[in-house]
Amino acid sequence: MNDWTIHHGDALDVYHTWDTPSTIVSDGAYGVGGFPGDPRTPDQLGEWYRPHIEAWSKHATLATTLWFWNTEVGWANVHPELVRNGWQYEFTNTWNKGIGQVAGNVNSKTIRRFPVVTEVCVFYTRTPRVAVAPGSDHVVHMKQWLRDEWRRSGLPYREANAACGVKDAATRKYFDQGWLWYWPPVDVMTKLVHYANEHGNPEGRPYYSFDGKSPVTPDEWAATRSKFNYAHGITNVWDYPSLRGSERYRGSLKRSAPRTYKPTAMSASHLNQKPLALMDRIITASTDMTEVVWEPFGGLCTATLSAVNLGRRGFAAELDEGFHQLATERLQTQQGSLFEARP
Repeated sequence: MNDWTIHHGDALDVYHTWDTPSTIVSDGAYGVGGFPGDPRTPDQLGEWYRPHIEAWSKHATLATTLWFWNTEVGWANVHPELVRNGWQYEFTNTWNKGIGQVAGNVNSKTIRRFPVVTEVCVFYTRTPRVAVAPGSDHVVHMKQWLRDEWRRSGLPYREANAACGVKDAATRKYFDQGWLWYWPPVDVMTKLVHYANEHGNPEGRPYYSFDGKSPVTPDEWAATRSKFNYAHGITNVWDYPSLRGSERYRGSLKRSAPRTYKPTAMSASHLNQKPLALMDRIITASTDMTEVVWEPFGGLCTATLSAVNLGRRGFAAELDEGFHQLATERLQTQQGSLFEARP
């Protein structure tokens, strides 16, 4: 049984059928007129992405993350829409394709800028918001909920320190309402939950409950925070050449599969195929084995291929029939294989 599915059509039609994502890898419109439907300029990219962002937000959990590929100005136009829908900016990664991206493509006599050899891949987490009461549509930031629930128990704030066995760190870290707020680790949260329900006003129990029936469990609390598995030595500048070698996928279907978009005279199947090594990097950083990766704008489905090769499950969509067939062929023939360019 395949650990992947590629829908031929708009991802908006199938998001509701996909399993809940641990991470989403977005590599859609750049606002450069690169394919039918891609705006000619980045000004309207926020509008282009809006229905997808709304769907991502609807189906995400508090632990879902997002990797957003684009140009610098393209991402800048989409960022406000992401924030409005509850996505929290974490950091920007820059893919530096190197001087090889310039050679032969620039007339040094007429160019009026430094050649652009970069793209960005921006990492987002979900803004941690919790319903003020189970079933309520009124949500607040998790840091406010933590403090409000303690206040509701009738306990003075200073007793949070006693609950955690510290002098003053608990109230200072976990009840702070500013930028110094810390998400309580599972062991700390377990102590706060137990203390509030053991010593708080009996009439208000349960305290710190998501369902109104029982206090939040350690597993439920752990599931509210996104994953990040850091690999030592990796920074947010990714020096990696654009693909020109054996990893550049052309596929046996390229002459028979109809395509509404033809990159060049059969020189490559896709002009902006991402290196598998970079997809490995982001998927390894943000997911664990068997978890779900969404790739709404598949192209050649590099993120999905990386996901299944790393023991995850991939869900992708691609509008173009030719690219859909090529991506399907690629997954069928290359899953589980290694490439020379892959570390």
